[in-house]
Amino acid sequence: MIEVRDVRSRADLRAFVAFPERLYAGHPQYVPKLVGDELKTLDPRRNPAFDYCDAKLWMAWRDGQPVGRVAGIVSHRANETWRQKRARFGWLDLVDDREIAAALLGTVEGWAAGRGLEAVHGPLGFCDLDREGMLVEGFDELDMLITNYNFPYYPVHLEGLGYHREVDWVEYLVSVPSAMPANVERLSRVVLDRSRLRLVTTRRRRDLIPWVSGVFGLINDSYKDLYAVVALSPRQIEYYTRTFFGLLDHELVKIVVDRHDRVAAFGIAMPSLSRALQRCRGRLFPLGFVSVLRALRRNDRLDLLLTGVRPDIQNKGVNAVLINEVWKVASRRGIRVAETGPELETNDKIQSQWKHFDSRQHRRRRCYLKMLASAG
Repeated sequence: MIEVRDVRSRADLRAFVAFPERLYAGHPQYVPKLVGDELKTLDPRRNPAFDYCDAKLWMAWRDGQPVGRVAGIVSHRANETWRQKRARFGWLDLVDDREIAAALLGTVEGWAAGRGLEAVHGPLGFCDLDREGMLVEGFDELDMLITNYNFPYYPVHLEGLGYHREVDWVEYLVSVPSAMPANVERLSRVVLDRSRLRLVTTRRRRDLIPWVSGVFGLINDSYKDLYAVVALSPRQIEYYTRTFFGLLDHELVKIVVDRHDRVAAFGIAMPSLSRALQRCRGRLFPLGFVSVLRALRRNDRLDLLLTGVRPDIQNKGVNAVLINEVWKVASRRGIRVAETGPELETNDKIQSQWKHFDSRQHRRRRCYLKMLASAG
């Protein structure tokens, strides 16, 4: 018999966060998430997204053993922004059993219908900086810090329960050029001069601090029309700055400003932490931080995390400037390949840039939607 229980206590939350480690134990493509970050994200007292989101967590049990988990989220800000009445599901993990999938998602659907909502979609988090999308292609590829791995049976069960594709994100594996052609360097200078822009020079991580608010402001501005995105609040900006700033390498954060010193574009990359997180199982203490620090200092793989260009200068070659600058650092450090984070399949502006490099689209993620039969 399957029993779906609310996550109520701190011990329940730790069991919820720990479940994937049990499910994917020893799997070569699965990358554990940082346990401390997961606990913070799901804690209403610590994650400022709860200022505008309601959420519930559930775990499924059978014969005294955990067999699945799921989160239900209502982002009131997203519903207001997109004029929808939807709930989100996220943090979905389960053993290969349609009955368990039905019990977990049915619980989210009942919760959503009871709140007068009309549909459930996901996997999504509280905001666009959380992990989103269910893997539907690329199951044999190593996962990333910023994405979720799942077994191939996940989408099969969802589709069997009446969920259908709403949007897809795609990801690319790109070979880092050993050297940038001289004409690319010249073109970068022309693009900057023509648009009266300049690259910010940094010598250490703290040199990035004056530009942080401008970067997040540009995220809000340049991402606002992307699927299910809502603007980050000042408290969220502070939260994400505290959470991730310590992992940033100033040489791999490229910032372009205009003649008034306003952030006009940025690109953020970091050495891959996938293997390091596998070694430490997502725990920085007592010794996991050693693996993470080594990966940050010496690596042959790069994660391309975020890029933003101010709308009025998009399609003017600024993206190429950012990529050129990142490639120079990566090549100097012996990095051979770079992976992009998820990019909307319909975002031709972003994907077109990879056609100029030795690249392949190696993963695809999907957001599913199910309309509820009744609400109220």
